[in-house]
Parts: sequence; structure tokens; C-alpha cells
Amino acid sequence: QGIGRPSVYHAVVVIFLEFFAWGLLTTPMLTVLHETFSHHTFLMNGLIQGVKGFLSFLSAPLIGALSDAWGRKSFLLLTVFFTCAPIPLMRVSPWWYFAMISVSGIFSVTFSVIFAYVADVTQEHERITAYGLVSATFAASLVTSPAIGAYLSASYGDNLVVLVATLVAVADICFILLAVPESLPEKMRPASWGAPISWEQADPFASLKKVRKDSTVLPICITVFLSYLPEAGQYSSFFLYLRQIIGFGSTSIAAFIAVVGILSIIAQTVFLSILMRSIGNKNTVLLGLGFQILQLAWYGFGSQSWMMWAAGAVAAMSSITFPAISALVSRNAESDQQGVVQGIITGIRGLCNGLGPALYGFIFFLFHVELNELPPDQSSGKKAMQDPSDERAIIPGPPFLVGACIVLLAFLVALFIPEHSKASSIRKHSNSISSTLSNNLDRSSEEDIEPLLQDSSV
Repeated sequence: QGIGRPSVYHAVVVIFLEFFAWGLLTTPMLTVLHETFSHHTFLMNGLIQGVKGFLSFLSAPLIGALSDAWGRKSFLLLTVFFTCAPIPLMRVSPWWYFAMISVSGIFSVTFSVIFAYVADVTQEHERITAYGLVSATFAASLVTSPAIGAYLSASYGDNLVVLVATLVAVADICFILLAVPESLPEKMRPASWGAPISWEQADPFASLKKVRKDSTVLPICITVFLSYLPEAGQYSSFFLYLRQIIGFGSTSIAAFIAVVGILSIIAQTVFLSILMRSIGNKNTVLLGLGFQILQLAWYGFGSQSWMMWAAGAVAAMSSITFPAISALVSRNAESDQQGVVQGIITGIRGLCNGLGPALYGFIFFLFHVELNELPPDQSSGKKAMQDPSDERAIIPGPPFLVGACIVLLAFLVALFIPEHSKASSIRKHSNSISSTLSNNLDRSSEEDIEPLLQDSSV
């Protein structure tokens, strides 16, 4: 039954442990990726992440709909288990490891179930803070874990890192089994597990067709797609890029992740709530997209390590975009549709997780950016850059500039997101009607009482 009442903190612990386990593997992952695919490393990395992301896109609406019917806990268990299943295979067989990562995309949609869980246990006015807390926890899990993984790898070897990551993943599964209570109320669940789920709910393309008819959700979904496409590509290749092109060592990469993670936590907990109150939901999304454009352009033209650090600080501020968008979408959905709606958004992100890495890998391939050999580990990024005659010396990171142009399109689409959602306007309208009725009743009661008062006074 879990411990205590369902709360946001249960969701926070699940997310923290899952991504802490994967953060430990940052340094070993770079080594295994290069050893397994010594040629076209960026391209192969993009294809592996692409298959995983596309499978997530196909499965996210189904898992979201099933969690709306059968409850969140069992699907949290399922998604966390399959997301972490490839971890122990890294030292057993790299080929099986990468194959399992690709296939695990079918169930790697933890965020859609987590956001639905949060929606179950919060009121609407609390939701943006809760979403910010969950997103900040994702960043917090990556603050220390890459540094710990890099230290253990250098001191004791990759085998110990994989073992520790596996134990953390097992601890996460045990926490869900023993401590996480079900958040979906009993009255909203069917009596049996045989409750029918229609194909329309499970079909990701059907959900996109529904989105097309909704003038409020459509621009939100297009904005998610265009903003997360370059972000997904960046996540898949950026640490390789820092290591190969900029010359960061394992220590520098771990420190970079830690600093950006801490700044992201501050942005998503402190600045997000302040911005939401002062400039509103839509303008917060636009501000986050503006920071993302600046960050990607800076990564694209940056050729020195200090430029990467400065752009990382801007990247932390751009992290406010997704929790703000999640709150905007959640406001449009009824309480029994939170899983489906968050599933649609997670499905779009899953599609981006498929297309983004493939796009970045292909652009790196076109510009002949390859991992010819891993540079020696170093804590400072003073490695010599490319030959001055090389065209990449002018634009070191072509995919990041392409990403900046795509996010600029997302910014233009986001301008057309309605300031007030339909659901909130309907609620306001109903509230105004109810208040009008109550005022009328008050007036009528006053009119009934006043003659009596006058009579009594007479």
C-alpha cells in the first residue's frame, strides 16, 4: 500500500534514483560507445537513441491511458524497470547493451506517468510548483552522479561504476514496490484489470489528430516538438562533443554537468514560480525559448571552454520551458485525462528523442566531425582546436546552429498560444455564473427581508 499518503515527494524520489543511476554511467558510456563504434560514433549514437525515442513515441499514449484506468504505481514500476534494465549489460556485452537501450524505449516513458501522478495529488494552483520540483530533481540527480562515476571509474574501474548504478536502480524499484502509494482514487479505477482500452486511446497518431482539432493544445504541442527536437539531439551528443571537439576531460565534464544542474535547480524552483506569478504562463514559456535560442547559438559558435561554461549557464535558464508547458497542458485537461494528455506530450518528446539524435548525428556526419580517438583525460579544456584551414574552425558545432533555427520557429509558434486556456476560461465562466446566481439569491433574500424589517421598525 506504500508509506503515507501519495505526494509529490514520492514522485521526486523515483525520478532522482532513476537518473542518478544513469548519471553514474556518463564516463563509462563515452568509453564503451567509442570502443564499440570506432567509426561514425556520432552517427551510430544518433541511430541508437533514435530507435529508442521513436518506440517511446509509439508507446507513451498507451501507457498513459492504461495508467488512467489501472493506476499509476504498477506503470511506474514497469517504466523504471525497463528504463534501467540495460545498465548491467554494459560490462556483459556492449552490443546487447546498446540493443537493449533501443528496445527499452517501449517503456522508457517514466515522465508521463510521473506527471500524471503529480497531477493526481496536487491542486491546479500547486501544479506548476510541483512540476518545477520534479524537473529540478531530474537536474539534481545529475549534479553529483557523473562526478562520482568519473571518480570511481578512474580509481576502481568501470565494473564498479556499473555495479553501483545497478544497485541504485534496484533500490528505486524496491522503493516503488514498498513505499509508493497509489495516487489514482479508487472510484476512478475499474473493478477489474480487464477494463477495455480503446485503440483510439493507444494510437499515438490518433492522439495527434485530436490535438490538431484543439486550437489551444495544437500550438503547445508544435512548440514542444520544435523546442525539444534540438534539445534531444544535444543531450545525445553533447558530452561526446565536449570531450572530442572542445577537449574537456572526464573531470571537466562532471564539473560542467554539476554546475549546470545546480543552476537548473535554482531556475526551476526559484525563478520559475516568480516568473509564473509576475509575467504569466505563456510569457514564461517564451522567455525559456529565448534562452534556449541563445544557448544553442553560443554552443554552435563557441570554440573555447569558457564559452561552453557561459552557454551552460544560459542553458540552465532555458530549463524552465518544459515545466511551464506541462502546467499549461495540464490546465487544459480534466482530472481523469491527465495520463492521456501527459502521455501525448511525452510521446512528442519521445518522437523528438528519436529524431533529434539522428538529426544531430547526421549533421555531424555531413560535416565530418568524428571521434577518431579519445583525447587523454584532462581537467582543463586547453586542447588544440582544429586546423585553422578546416571549415569547422569557423563553425565548430553546426548541429547546434541548426537547433537554434528550429527553436526560433518554436518561439514564433508559441506566440500564437492563447493567453488563457479553454478549460480555465470555462471554469471562470462557470464561476462567474455561480457568483452571479449567488448574488441574485442574496439580493432576492434581501428584498424579501427588507419589508419585514421596515414593518418591525414601524
